Amino acid sequence: MDSPGGQIELSAYGTRLRSAREGLGVSVRSLARAVGVSPSLISQIEKGRANPSVGTLYGIVSALEISLDELFSETRETIGSAASADSRRSDQTVQRHADRPTVDLASGVRWERLTPMRDASVDFLLVTYDVGGASCPPDGLIRHSGREYGIVISGRLGATIGFETLELEAGDSLVVDCPTPHRFWTIGHEPAVAVWAIVGHAGDPPADFNS
Repeated sequence: MDSPGGQIELSAYGTRLRSAREGLGVSVRSLARAVGVSPSLISQIEKGRANPSVGTLYGIVSALEISLDELFSETRETIGSAASADSRRSDQTVQRHADRPTVDLASGVRWERLTPMRDASVDFLLVTYDVGGASCPPDGLIRHSGREYGIVISGRLGATIGFETLELEAGDSLVVDCPTPHRFWTIGHEPAVAVWAIVGHAGDPPADFNS
């Protein structure tokens, strides 16, 4: 179940991933092969016993042809049928800070959804990289469809994009063509916080589970 304040327990989005996999009729072993991880890790993630890295989670949602948005709490989309029209419009327009759907990932990364409703066309996220946190290991850069637009709000963020390595400070922004291998990590002794808009991620080709 979803925790108070928008924090999503591992078991909640693990259940959503399992439902998506079973809906496609895909086995744990086939999904693991498509993503490039062990069947045991997929099983542990689905049971809420393991936290995926950013790269692993991207791989899973891409293989299952679902959006990152579908992992977040659906509470806002379903509550308050008796609320006033003005209240319902507010719920569809404003995402209150205290109610942000939030997912903690492995390697010290936290995603907070900034849209009040699910939006298939964009993933709009506040991302916090803890001290020592990174989106993926140095030898496991991420690739996926779409483009990422980001701005660093606080701290310092390292970025590897293809063969280029950058250091970003608060106020710096960047654009990434996501099929280019990339990685982000914290520099220094304070967390790095950034806002990301990821457009076109749904364009990932479906996984070949028979390969």
